[in-house]
Amino acid sequence: QVQLVESGGGLVQPGGSLRLSCAASGSFFSINAMGWYRQAPGKERELVATITDGFTTNYADSVKGRFTISRDNAKNTVFLQMNSLEPEDTDVYYCNADIRMHDFRFIGSWGQGTQVTVSS
Repeated sequence: QVQLVESGGGLVQPGGSLRLSCAASGSFFSINAMGWYRQAPGKERELVATITDGFTTNYADSVKGRFTISRDNAKNTVFLQMNSLEPEDTDVYYCNADIRMHDFRFIGSWGQGTQVTVSS
């Protein structure tokens, strides 16, 4: 029983900023890595950024220097600060969490997706 709830998507102008949030809730032992992915219509979901429970980050080349992933472990929340947004960033963004359950097995959990549109 794990749920990921996303917020913060919307419409912004090129060069603008947006901050996505994703909070995990439910019954689990701990959260390992968390990340953000995005998916365009008809395309496969692609990695945007990940962050481990030790706060090690990884970014897709296309967003390096523009996006910042962070997390608040006390709130089981991961954030994606998106700056200098480009029209090419327009996608549905999905939160992901690698969660350790009470039986110590890891499962992958996904948010419902939030639309980010960069246009002017």
